[in-house]
Amino acid sequence: MSDPPESGGRLLRRGLQFIGRYARAHPVPLTIAIAGSTLYALMSVLGAIVLGRVTDEVVTPAFQTGVDTADLWMAGAAIMGVAVLRSLGVVARRYFAGMTNRRMQVTWRNRLADTYLGMPLSRLRQLPTGELLAHADNDVVVSTEAISPLPFAIGVVVLVVFATISLATVDVWFLLVALVLFPAVTWMSHVYSQRVVGPATTVQERVAEVSAIVHESVDGALVVKTLGLESDEEARLGAAAEQLRAARVRFGNMRAVFEPLLDSVPTLGSIILLALGAWRVSTDTLTTGQVVQALALFQLLAFPMRVLGYFLEELPHSLVAAERLDRITAEPLAEPPEVPTPLPPGPLGVAVDGVRLSFDDHVVLRDITMLIAPGEVVALVGATGSGKSTLAWLIAGLTAGEAGVVRIGGVPVDEIEPGELSDAVAMVFQEAFLFADELRTNIDVEAALDEHRVISAAQVAQAHEFISALPGGYATLVGERGVTLSGGQRQRTALARALVRRPRVLLLDDATSAVDPVVEEAILTALRGELDMTALIVAHRLSTIALADRVFFLDGGRIAAEGEHTELLATVPGYARLVRAYEEQEAHR
Repeated sequence: MSDPPESGGRLLRRGLQFIGRYARAHPVPLTIAIAGSTLYALMSVLGAIVLGRVTDEVVTPAFQTGVDTADLWMAGAAIMGVAVLRSLGVVARRYFAGMTNRRMQVTWRNRLADTYLGMPLSRLRQLPTGELLAHADNDVVVSTEAISPLPFAIGVVVLVVFATISLATVDVWFLLVALVLFPAVTWMSHVYSQRVVGPATTVQERVAEVSAIVHESVDGALVVKTLGLESDEEARLGAAAEQLRAARVRFGNMRAVFEPLLDSVPTLGSIILLALGAWRVSTDTLTTGQVVQALALFQLLAFPMRVLGYFLEELPHSLVAAERLDRITAEPLAEPPEVPTPLPPGPLGVAVDGVRLSFDDHVVLRDITMLIAPGEVVALVGATGSGKSTLAWLIAGLTAGEAGVVRIGGVPVDEIEPGELSDAVAMVFQEAFLFADELRTNIDVEAALDEHRVISAAQVAQAHEFISALPGGYATLVGERGVTLSGGQRQRTALARALVRRPRVLLLDDATSAVDPVVEEAILTALRGELDMTALIVAHRLSTIALADRVFFLDGGRIAAEGEHTELLATVPGYARLVRAYEEQEAHR
């Protein structure tokens, strides 16, 4: 079923808004490109006029009475001068149209970067990675494809106007041919533009779907391989690729019909003009030069009319891509506080007061209230799905609750300047992410700290010994996501990356789960003995829990109990059962 054509008025308004928007974004190069295209159009018409005059005043007399050498030089100079000016117009149009195109791509990618970085993390995680990549790659390129032919298309309009005037000065019959030809091309372009919007939208959507599947399959390659899902993923990608192929074939079929028709109309006009001109010359109504002038104008219009058609073809496609980019860049961003409240010096206390959070219809945290004193080390213990990680995310300011407030150092999280919050609060996750770079760069990501500070952080994280044993030491390159290191080595490197910033609140979300208990105890002892900070540790090991000053026990999204480990073990049955399960788990390792 074909998509209903869009109303011509609405499409025209959207097209004009699109052109005006890009013109406002980069007015100087676009204006120069349009000026160059206008110069090309004027010189093309003037060239046809010069060619007609040279035919009548130089070429025809040369076969009859001969011509003076001075006339030959004048004719050659006129043709050469017009050609040079026309070439300058072409150079200016191409160079500055390309500049406008590239600059607009930079503008779009900067806007996308600002959107991705400023979007709340909870919203960003809901969007498919493949779709985000498609926006930054394919949509940006397609949204600017109509810019390059835009100056030429405007030049074609100028060319048509002056060519029509030139034809009117030659012969009224030639003008009538032009008045039939040009509206026919305009009508064909209008019909095409109306019908192509739906297929163009579908193509862009299918590209995003394919990108999402490819990214997911590559990102989860180990899972796909170990579960033997290669054929399933191949079938899933094949189905999406087939839908993309069908959408592009449908779009291509429309172009395949439109372009030959657009080419044929000027050619048909030239044939009609040649026959009409031959008749008018035979009746001594026109000169041979005037017919040559008219034919030259029609030949000049053949290719530019195709460029105009190309612009009209690409405009709906670019409009669709631009609107997709508009939708993603219109996503609400995390609002920084109007008047940030500075944090106090030293270790920072953490207060959670009546926080509630749900995902869809599932309540994850229910009226959480907890108070952690500055410099205190607490453990967060609970069964899987009890809300431990979500609570850590809330404290780090990575997501927001539906009710209640989180305070760091007595200041609500949403009143802290984002840069100051990220400096004060560091969070280390169970799944440690490393960049495909040197280990030193993975620890000091901004390359702004001295070597002593980097090594000191690595020593506290118990990473210095294994890093020093590597052939390249801190200059060792790790693979993508740190794949060349073991899980424990990745976790210790990620911990060193957090510690090198000297945070005043440290959140460990099961961040030492891949480290053996002896190394974990050394890490926690070093944290308590050498660093002045508040720490909250999502813990599953008894050795970790026992080292904490206090324990918060989460059950069903609520804090069911708090206190010292031995106290909870004796008074809270649910906590005791969970601890026994941890003991059995460690015993079977």
